[in-house]
Amino acid sequence: MSETCSAGPHPRLAAPLRLGPVTLRNRVVFSAHLTNFAEDGLPTAQHAAYYAARAGGGAGLIVSEEHTVHPTDRPYEKLIRGYDPAVVPGYRRITDAVHARGGRIFAQLNHNGAQGCGMYTGLPLWAPSAVPDPLFREVPKALEEHEIRDLVEGYARVAEHCRAGGFDGVELQCSQASIVRQFLSPGTNLRTDRYGGPLRNRARFLLEVVGALRAAVGSDLVVGVRLSGHDGTDGGITLDDAVAVAAMIEDSGHVDYLNTSIGVATETLHLIEASMATPHGYALFVPDAIRRRVRLPVVGVGRFTTPTQAEAALAEGRCDLVGVVRGQIADPDFAAKALAGDDEAVRPCLACNQECIGRVGLGRWIGCVENPRAGREAQLLPDPAVPGRRVLVVGGGPAGLRAAATAAQRGHRVTLCERTPALGGQIRTAATAPGRGELAGMVDSLEVECRRAGVDVRIGVHVDAAFVQEHRPDAVVVATGARPRRPDWAGDTALVVDVRDVLDGRVSPQGDVLVVDDLGFHQATSVAALLAGRGAAVTVCTAGMIVGQDLGLTLDMESWTRRAHAEGIAQLTDTLVTAVTETGGRLDVALWHHPTAVAHTRTVDAVVVATHQDPVDDLWVALRDSAFHVVRIGDAVTPRRAHAAIVEGERAAVGL
Repeated sequence: MSETCSAGPHPRLAAPLRLGPVTLRNRVVFSAHLTNFAEDGLPTAQHAAYYAARAGGGAGLIVSEEHTVHPTDRPYEKLIRGYDPAVVPGYRRITDAVHARGGRIFAQLNHNGAQGCGMYTGLPLWAPSAVPDPLFREVPKALEEHEIRDLVEGYARVAEHCRAGGFDGVELQCSQASIVRQFLSPGTNLRTDRYGGPLRNRARFLLEVVGALRAAVGSDLVVGVRLSGHDGTDGGITLDDAVAVAAMIEDSGHVDYLNTSIGVATETLHLIEASMATPHGYALFVPDAIRRRVRLPVVGVGRFTTPTQAEAALAEGRCDLVGVVRGQIADPDFAAKALAGDDEAVRPCLACNQECIGRVGLGRWIGCVENPRAGREAQLLPDPAVPGRRVLVVGGGPAGLRAAATAAQRGHRVTLCERTPALGGQIRTAATAPGRGELAGMVDSLEVECRRAGVDVRIGVHVDAAFVQEHRPDAVVVATGARPRRPDWAGDTALVVDVRDVLDGRVSPQGDVLVVDDLGFHQATSVAALLAGRGAAVTVCTAGMIVGQDLGLTLDMESWTRRAHAEGIAQLTDTLVTAVTETGGRLDVALWHHPTAVAHTRTVDAVVVATHQDPVDDLWVALRDSAFHVVRIGDAVTPRRAHAAIVEGERAAVGL
C-alpha cells in the first residue's frame, strides 16, 4: 500500500491508495449501511442515484449495503437478495452510475444468522449454535456441516453475481450483524466440532468463506473483510480476538484490506451508530490495534463529522482509510469539499440519528434531518416556476433558513428577516443543553449556505402585514415557529415554567424540581440533566411507559439512562399531573398513576414542563387572503421536529 501524501489542506485524506488490483482516488470511504431502498429484494434506481451522489461528491470508495447470501436470511423486509440472479441488472445500474462519476464500489455480503427472525422466510434461523439473540429472542437451528458448506457456496454465488454486476470488489461482513461474527464469538459459538472451541477453530468458517470469495472473483477484484473489534457484550469478541483473527485473515493471502466496526447490532447497537453524546473517534482504538499487527490497509470508523477529524486519524497512524457514513449522508460532497479545503462549506453530521438510524429502524427509507435530498436523489427537481422572484422569508429557524438558502441557490432574490438578535430558533436553544451542542451545526451550516447564496439576512427585524405591504415581495415564506403552550393544570403560578425558559436562561429552578415529559424526546431529559448538573434534586414524570421513550429510536436511551443514574435523577412513569397548588412558596403537585388509578401528591419547589406548543401564525392569518404568494412552513403550520422544518423549507423554495 502507498503512504504517499498529496498536497493540499488534508494531504493524507487526499492521497490515493491501492487495494489489491484497485486504486482509490482518496481515503474517504462511504461504508456499508442499510438504506431500505430495495423493492421485492432487488436493488432500485434510488440505490443507483444515492450511491452515485456520493461518488460524484468525491468519495474514494463506496461499500454498498449488505446483500444476503442465502434464502434462510431475511431479518427485515427490504433486504437485497444477493443469491437471486435477478439482482444482476440492478447491480449493473448501480456500478455504472458510480463509475461514471469516478468512484469505486464494493458490495457487502452477509448472512445475519441468529440476529433476525423467521417472520419473512417461514424458516428456522441458522446459527453456529442454538443461542437466541437477546433482542430477537428466537432460538436458531445449529448448522450441520453440510449446511455450512451450502452457506459457503452461497457467499461464492453472490460474489459471482457481484462480479457480473460490475462491482470492483466484495466485502465480507463479520461485524455487527453477521453469522460469521457469531462463529467467531465464544458467547454464540458453543460447538465442539472443528468449527468450535479455540479461536483458530471458530475462525475456520470465516477463512473458508474468504477462500471461496477469492476463488469466485479471481485476482482482478478486491476482497475485504469487515471485522468486529469489540462487541461490548458478555462472551463477545474482544480486541485481542480481533487482532488475532486479523492476522489469520492476512495469512490466508485472500484478502486485500480490513474494515473495522464496534458493537453488536442488537445488544450494543448504540456503540455502532453513536449519538452526539459519544466523543468523536471513539472507536479508533480498534483499527489502531489491528493496524499494528497486520500490513493490510485498515479502515477506521468512529463518528467523523469534519475533514479535520478524518485527516487527524490518518496523520496519527490510527488507520489507512476513514469511514464517513452519516457525514456523507448529510453532505454528499463531503470528500470534494474536504479535498478543496472548503471545510466551512461541509454540512456536519449532527449524530442526532433521527432520520437515518431512527427512520430505518421503523422500516422506512433512509433520510437525514439536515439534508432534505437524502433518500430522494432519484427524484429530479423542477426548474423554478418563475425565475428571479423577490422572496421574503420571515423567521430564521431551520425552516426559514432552509427555504432561504434553497430559494437563493435556485436563482431567486431572497431576504430573510429574524426578529430576535440571532438565527437558529429552537435549535439554537436546544443546543445549550448538556451533550446537545452539536445541534448548533445545523443552523450554523444553513447560515453559511444562505450567505454564500447571496441571501440578505436581517436580524432584529419584526415583520408584520404592514412591513410586507411596504416591501411588496413576489412571494412570502412564513416560518415564524411556535410558542410554548401552558398546560391547563398549571394555572398562573410562576413556579411552573417551560423547558425553553430554562434552556434560554430566563429561569433557573433550584431545590426539588419535577420535570414533566409530555413529548418523549430530548426536551425533558435535556433539561433534567441540566438542572441535576446544577445541583437540583430532579424527578422526571411522564404519562408514558418510560421517560424519553423516543430516545430508543435514536440510540440515546443508553446515554440518558447512564446519566440519570449518575446524577440521581428519579423517574416516574405512567403518571399524569392533574393539578398544582402553590403553598408557602412551594407547589403541591397532584399526580395520578393511570394504570392503577391511584392518586397521590408530591411537594416540590418548581415544575418544568416539556409539553406541546402552539404555532405562531399571526402573520400567516394576516396575509393568507392577500394578493401575495404566501406559504407557511415548519412549526408555523404545526409544531413538529426539525426534519419537518427542513423538508418543508426545501419544498417551499422549490415550489416558487
